[in-house]
Amino acid sequence: MKRQIDINADLGEGFGNDAKIMPLISSCSIACGGHYGDKTTMLATIQLAKKYHVKIGAHPSFPDPDNFGRKYVSMTKSELTNSLVEQLLNFYTVCETEDTLAHHIKLHGALYNHAAIDPDIADAVMDAIVATRLLPKLYVPYGSVLAQKAKNTCPIVYEAFIDRRYNDDRSLVSRSESIALIKDSKYAFNQLLRIYNKAVVTTVSKSDIFIKAATFCIHGDHANSINILNYIHEQLPFYGIEVV
Repeated sequence: MKRQIDINADLGEGFGNDAKIMPLISSCSIACGGHYGDKTTMLATIQLAKKYHVKIGAHPSFPDPDNFGRKYVSMTKSELTNSLVEQLLNFYTVCETEDTLAHHIKLHGALYNHAAIDPDIADAVMDAIVATRLLPKLYVPYGSVLAQKAKNTCPIVYEAFIDRRYNDDRSLVSRSESIALIKDSKYAFNQLLRIYNKAVVTTVSKSDIFIKAATFCIHGDHANSINILNYIHEQLPFYGIEVV
């Protein structure tokens, strides 16, 4: 009997390769206006996801399109909550026009990283989710503050990354570092397989650390994402694993 794996990608971000990535994944997180996107791009990405039976999720961020949501934005807790409520409701509204529901929420960029370690930011995120009155699954890093805050409120799904390197504290190596992105398809697949089979990832200091994940992300803006995904699809059958 085949084992199953969920591979997700962050899409609807204007990189022009969504149509090539979508057939190779099983869930996607769609930019909903904070770092990129509007109702037109959300609609187009949702429709593409439906075509390939890919689960859809909202991908909110700090409201900072100039920096593509990759820098920390100093905001009050209420300002952040209000921004996230607006992003989520805009996404849910577009979902309604397509007679579908959001399967999950996944934070983007700097917001993802800071909500993992900052209780106030994690609280602002949870306040926003609760305020929308919808409680889809929440993709979170294992051992994060956000995971702890969310576990009694909405279903959480632990996420790990196929194409990013890890520090010893399970944080992602900053994109400012040249080694942050994994470009080699074989290396990326081996990282995916070790996390999936053994719940272990090798950090940049060559340490093996424990990490749990039920969904695995590859970034839509990664120049080698399609090559990596194709390699993964070539290899997974040898291990009795299918993307679902």
